[in-house]
Amino acid sequence: MKAVYASTVNHADPLAALAVGEQPEPQARPFWSTVSVRAVTVNHHDVWSLQGVGLAAEQTPMILGTDAVGILDEDIPGKHGLKAGSEVVLYTFVGTDGAGVAPGERRTILSEKYPGTMAEKTSVPSANVFAKPASLTTAEAAALGTSWLTAYSLLFDAAGIKPGDSVLIQGAGGGVSTAAIQLAHAAGLEVFVTSRDADKRAKALKLGANAALETGARLPRKVDAVIESVGAATWGHSVRSVRPGGTIAICGAATGDQPGAELTRLFFQDIRVQGCTMGSREDFARLLRFVEHADLHPVIDSVVSGLDAAPEAFARMIAGDMFGKIVIEL
Repeated sequence: MKAVYASTVNHADPLAALAVGEQPEPQARPFWSTVSVRAVTVNHHDVWSLQGVGLAAEQTPMILGTDAVGILDEDIPGKHGLKAGSEVVLYTFVGTDGAGVAPGERRTILSEKYPGTMAEKTSVPSANVFAKPASLTTAEAAALGTSWLTAYSLLFDAAGIKPGDSVLIQGAGGGVSTAAIQLAHAAGLEVFVTSRDADKRAKALKLGANAALETGARLPRKVDAVIESVGAATWGHSVRSVRPGGTIAICGAATGDQPGAELTRLFFQDIRVQGCTMGSREDFARLLRFVEHADLHPVIDSVVSGLDAAPEAFARMIAGDMFGKIVIEL
């Protein structure tokens, strides 16, 4: 089958490690299901894999991709099981609770130990297969498994914020940031957003942000929580913007992971820092219901057609010239 994969790893030039070509189809495994993929999105995790972060050269070739929407190939047994031909979205964390793997297996995301989703077919534990929300297009649904699940978990689990609270979302434009704006607005939060780009700030306001400011600008008041995915470039601003006793929830470090820690401010003001990688299967189920009930639609920056267009999609992701998700449709 055709797939997008890391042929090796290359920290300096990740695109040089990217390949499109034939890879083996998923092998049958007990309690796993195979899906014919219809769309995937490009995520920072895919770029990090090409750079050798979490993926060693000896593990390549490795099919990339950490989310997917597609068509279920076989019935899933059980009273509430999905049937072959159903449109489905995938939860792609494996080993979080033992479903489909040996007891005690360390959790991984597809494309780390098991092949990812950027292929004509992919396979996940059957417990990880969910019906696609009927309200979403194929491209929109492809954004849910990684960026939207991460944003949901950052807001409502890692940060623990509630309706009426305030949140600062650093770096408008990325998939997690745009998802967090929409989810936070729908949940009744006061939303502040930062970006260096005036056009992105204007788009963030249209998504539901209450205020959009220049990166590093002083907020009107301190917030209950900060959603941080930018890293070194915004970390100091995040620490200064959260109220005493508040939380900084972090899921990435696009501009580097070695900022000044500002430990004195952290401990003196009782600031909690909570990391987050995607979320639980239960979070994913709740996210799907929330998206349908609130009629939320992921922001799509662009759609490219076919796996052969993956290098174009990856180049756009690496350049950072986007607002919302970059989708590859099959």
